[in-house]
Amino acid sequence: MSALPSRADAVVIGGGVIGTSAAHHLAEAGVDTVLLERAGLGGGASAHTAGMVRTYFPGDPRTGGMAVRSLNAYHEFARHTSAPLALKRLGFMALFTEEQQIADFETDLQAQRAAGVEVGLISAREAAERNPLVNERAVLAAAWSPQAYDVQGLDIVRGYAAGARNHGARLFTHTPVTRIDDDNTVHTPLGSISAGTVVCTAGPWSGEVASMASVDLPLTPRSMEMLFTDELPSPQAELPMTMHAASGLRIRSWKDRVLLAMGAPKADETREAWLGRIYGHLGTLFPALDGTGLHRAWSGDFDASPNNTAFIGAHPTRRFLYAAGFTGAGLCQAPAAGEQLRDLLIVK
Repeated sequence: MSALPSRADAVVIGGGVIGTSAAHHLAEAGVDTVLLERAGLGGGASAHTAGMVRTYFPGDPRTGGMAVRSLNAYHEFARHTSAPLALKRLGFMALFTEEQQIADFETDLQAQRAAGVEVGLISAREAAERNPLVNERAVLAAAWSPQAYDVQGLDIVRGYAAGARNHGARLFTHTPVTRIDDDNTVHTPLGSISAGTVVCTAGPWSGEVASMASVDLPLTPRSMEMLFTDELPSPQAELPMTMHAASGLRIRSWKDRVLLAMGAPKADETREAWLGRIYGHLGTLFPALDGTGLHRAWSGDFDASPNNTAFIGAHPTRRFLYAAGFTGAGLCQAPAAGEQLRDLLIVK
């Protein structure tokens, strides 16, 4: 590994999808950039995803706007990074089981469409046609958005990392940050580097990194566990990602199984009770999956903000930028986040 340079215009801390996007966009703009990652690139929250990017976030058109901007960038990904990115359209559906959810959707619809989100209300029958696992009788209606794609998160990380290097950025893995001085000297086991601007993109560790610089980011790491079902008895057509609006349960097809997620056990809840809640929803909403075995696929922590909307900004008195609190939706917003960080640094 090459030696850590003595200084850089920007030192990006965190090598997930947000950090590599930031490094790429900064280096592409001519900013002398160094990225520091405590483990391997994309080894944290970026790897613990359902492998989907989407633009519809119920009740959150601001995030939807970021995701629309990012999806457009993903369609142009190879042109900017010289790395191919396979996007396969699956669509995204939110199942409504309460009248208030439909009313909230209709209230939110104009703002969603103004943000560029393609979404509309469909009947329970249409929902069951799009996903044959859906119990039509358990659903009142559903939101349908075609702007949802299967994608490999690590392909995005590697593409942005390659693009950053091609523009002169230097990326250091297995290099944790141990201290940040008031003058933006960043200390690591490899040595110290003077940062013109520190850029915090450390996912679940962003609050810890920010505190080293005496910056307060009100983040709460949140656990997520993904589960696989047993192999399905008969082959299934690829299903759209389907979310139960009330519980947050999400399912999607994954080869010969179904991948699903519903957070993780609560602080006062046993794993058995959590699985029992999942089975209850499966039995009601997706009866073909009732009684299937559930097996741990992967688990990890991600950074969550109080309102589930990401923090992207600049500290008012020191050269410290941050992008954190993506609450598991970093893949959906990474290109736009990198562009915003670039713009903040260039004008700061």
